[in-house]
Amino acid sequence: MSTQLYSYKFNNGGWKGAKRNDCVARAISIATEKPYDEICNGLLIWAREAKDLPNSKKVYKAFLHAHGWKWKPTMTIGSGCKVHLKTSELPKGRIICRVSKHLVAVIEGVIHDTYNPSRDETRCVYGYFYKEKLNDQKK
Repeated sequence: MSTQLYSYKFNNGGWKGAKRNDCVARAISIATEKPYDEICNGLLIWAREAKDLPNSKKVYKAFLHAHGWKWKPTMTIGSGCKVHLKTSELPKGRIICRVSKHLVAVIEGVIHDTYNPSRDETRCVYGYFYKEKLNDQKK
């Protein structure tokens, strides 16, 4: 029996409608636990500054970095696929995976999206954004 049933949960990031091409805002909203509209507005501001689209890699990468998220590549040109969109190959915690033409939130190994983009756990992950946990900072 496949474990796929347990590695996906429907989650639209709080958005009430069905909007196309909003995977960037949805994944960021889910992973950061921030309201969908707040993320959309933030991405729009960054997009205006960059003179680009809110869902462009340039914009969302800068947006996430500015909010303390780091990028971990899992694939390079010519390296072949090393990490797939499946629980056993991804780190624990809250991450945002970049796969072909899509961003998806993964929380504790469970895909959170409006559909399961894993392609039966064969979809290659190019890399993921993560936020390091800060140790107790006592001053």
